[in-house]
Amino acid sequence: MTNKLKITFLLGIFMMIFSSNMNAQLKPGELVDGIAAVIGDEIVLESDVNEQMNYAKQQGASDTDKCEFLENLISNKLLVYEAKKDTLIENRSAAIKEQANAKYRQLLSQFPDEKTMLTAYKFRNGFEMKNAIEKIDIDQYYGQAKYQRITEKADVTPNEVTDFYNLYKMQLPEVKDEISLAQIMMYPKLTEVHKEDLIKRLKKIKQDIAGGETFESQARIYSEDEGSAANGGLYKNIYKGQMVKPFEAAALNLQENEISDPIESEFGYHIVQLIKKSGKVYDARHILLKATPTDEEIKTAKAKLDSIKGLILEGKMTFKDAAYRFSDDKKTKFNAGIIAGADGSDKIERESIPGSISYELAGLNKGDITAAFEDEDNKRKVVKMIKQEDVIPAHQITLETDYNRIKQMALNKKRNEMIEKFVNAQLPTTFISIDGRYDNCKFKANWKKESIKK
Repeated sequence: MTNKLKITFLLGIFMMIFSSNMNAQLKPGELVDGIAAVIGDEIVLESDVNEQMNYAKQQGASDTDKCEFLENLISNKLLVYEAKKDTLIENRSAAIKEQANAKYRQLLSQFPDEKTMLTAYKFRNGFEMKNAIEKIDIDQYYGQAKYQRITEKADVTPNEVTDFYNLYKMQLPEVKDEISLAQIMMYPKLTEVHKEDLIKRLKKIKQDIAGGETFESQARIYSEDEGSAANGGLYKNIYKGQMVKPFEAAALNLQENEISDPIESEFGYHIVQLIKKSGKVYDARHILLKATPTDEEIKTAKAKLDSIKGLILEGKMTFKDAAYRFSDDKKTKFNAGIIAGADGSDKIERESIPGSISYELAGLNKGDITAAFEDEDNKRKVVKMIKQEDVIPAHQITLETDYNRIKQMALNKKRNEMIEKFVNAQLPTTFISIDGRYDNCKFKANWKKESIKK
C-alpha cells in the first residue's frame, strides 16, 4: 500500500485508538515498560505502542511499522492535550471518574476477590488500577471530542468522490462476501407469578434491612448487577439522565437513606436507597434481581414471533411494519429492522456474523426469514427472527456498486487532512520529547522539530 493510501485510511487508525476499551488496554499479566514520548503534559507509554500494534495484527494488518503506530498515538495525545484547553469541550472529569469506578467494579465481579484481580493485572493496589482505567477513558473522551470539533464541517462533493475513486481504485481492497439483515427482537415477557416472586423477594430483603441488616451486605449477597454488587450496590456522582428513568424517578423521590418499594425497569426489579443528593448529582445504592425468563417464557415468546412470521408470509403485514410494531430493539425497529454493519451501512461481512446467527441463516436465500430462535443481547436472553434482505458476493469496489462506501473513504481522507493541518499548526508551540529508541523513525509530521534545531 502506498504512503498516499496510508494517509487516506489514517482515520481508521485514529478510530482504532479511540475505540480501544478498558479490556483491550489492560490485559492480565502486562506491565508498563517505559515512556515512548511526551506531548505537552501527556505521555505515550511503550506498552501503548505495542498494544496498538498487537491489535492491528489481530485485525489482519500485515504492515505494522512501529514508528507509524507511535506517530498515530502522538497525534492522538496532542488532540487530548489541546482538547483539555478547549473551553467549548465539556469537562467530564467527575463523570469519567465514576465511570472508571464502575468498570473497576465490573472487572472485580469476574474474580473471586480483589487481590486475585490486582495480581492478574499486575497492579499494586486498587487505587493504581482505577487511575489507569480513568486515564484511558479520559484520553478516549477528549480525543474524540477534539477530533469531532476539528472535523465537524467536513464534507465531500460527488466530483470529489469520483476523483478519489479514480486516484485510488487500483489500491482499493476487494469487498468480501456480505449480506444485509433485518431483525425483530423481543424480550420474553415474565408471567405474573414470576414477577410477583421477584417483588416478594425484594420486599423480604427490604424487611431484613429494616430489621438490622445493612443495605450494603444485602446488595453483595443478592444483587445481580455485576457493576455494583461487589461495592454494596453503590453508584456515586450520578448525573440526572444517566440512569434508566424508573431508577432515577425512584431515587430522586426518596429522602436520604430512605429505601424505595420494588420498582421495575428494563433490567429487572430493584429496590433503591438514596444516599445523598446535591443539585443535579446524587449517590444511590440498589439491589437488582434480573428479569431472567424461564424456558416456558422463552417458548411463549418464540411462538409469538413465529405467528408474526406467518402474517408476514401471508402478506398481511410487511417485515418493516412488524419490526416497528413488535421489536424491542430500539436500534433497529425504526429502520425496518435493518442491522447496521461495522461501517454504519446496511452491509455486514458474512464472516463477522456471530456463530449463533450464522447457524440460523444456513441455507437461506435472499428474502427468506428464519424461525424464531433464542439469543443474547447485552447479557439478556432474547428471541429473534431475522430476514436475509440481500446477499452481496465478493467483488472489487466500483462507483456503481459501492458509491456510499467510497464517499465515506473520501470523507475520511478529508477529515484526516484537517487533523494533519491542525497538528502541524500546533507543533511549533507544543513541548514534544520522543525517546531515543525512535531516533531513526521517518515521521510524516515534524515531531522532532528538526528544522528548529538547525
